Amino acid sequence: MSELDGVRAVVTGGASGIGRAVARALVERGAAVASLDLRPLQAGDQEPGIAEVVCDVGDDASVRAAVDRSVELLGGLDVVVSNAGIGSTGGVEDVDDDEWHRVLDVNVVGAARLVRAALPHLRASAAEALAAGRPSPAAVVCTGSIGGWTGLVQRAAYNASKGALHALVLAMAADLVREGVRVNAVAPGTADTPWVARLLSQADDPEAARAALMARQPTGRLVAPAQVAHAICYLASPLAGATTGSVLQVDGGAHSLVLPPRQPAQPPQETA
Repeated sequence: MSELDGVRAVVTGGASGIGRAVARALVERGAAVASLDLRPLQAGDQEPGIAEVVCDVGDDASVRAAVDRSVELLGGLDVVVSNAGIGSTGGVEDVDDDEWHRVLDVNVVGAARLVRAALPHLRASAAEALAAGRPSPAAVVCTGSIGGWTGLVQRAAYNASKGALHALVLAMAADLVREGVRVNAVAPGTADTPWVARLLSQADDPEAARAALMARQPTGRLVAPAQVAHAICYLASPLAGATTGSVLQVDGGAHSLVLPPRQPAQPPQETA
């Protein structure tokens, strides 16, 4: 048996990038999955084991309808992956009130809307398992960011939203731990996603901009969506039953490690 056999999960922002990688990884591990997205994949692009559901995390009615539809399709709900989010560039003097409200509403309140709508189903999942003497499968995993605890230039609103999301995860974990619902987050570094690709395409020299992003990672590589998905699957698994209230770094060491600059390659020395 796979570690997530029988688990029923929803993933917001599941049509592309990290969200799609998470949906696929959950299915590979045995879960039944609903992908919730503003623009879900259409019939010709859909994948086995992943149900496509329309969801706007910025609208409470849409979130509740999407959760209800997912429960109908999956037969219940055990795991919620709150992954949908939006980016924002600019320093504090560059971001107007409308942008602040938009970023915080999607990245923070959107996660709260999702968990709020899913909680009755997560509680039912936990209660059923605990009554049967089984570990509770009920879990929430949010996609945070290195920006939630590391200062990134020209990311004022985005960083603030992810810091708030990390705090929300801790608060929800404290509120729900005694009900058998675990809440955790991952904090990816710069990931090789379509959103990052769009940012790089707007640079004067996209190749140089990409090289600079890679250079700031201690590993020298961008984070792969599949690596983030693996971490989310760990936190979602009942095997991680002792892990709650955590924010797991998946950033190539960028938050914790300070390395000297890479030395340029030296030409081979000629010998006599």
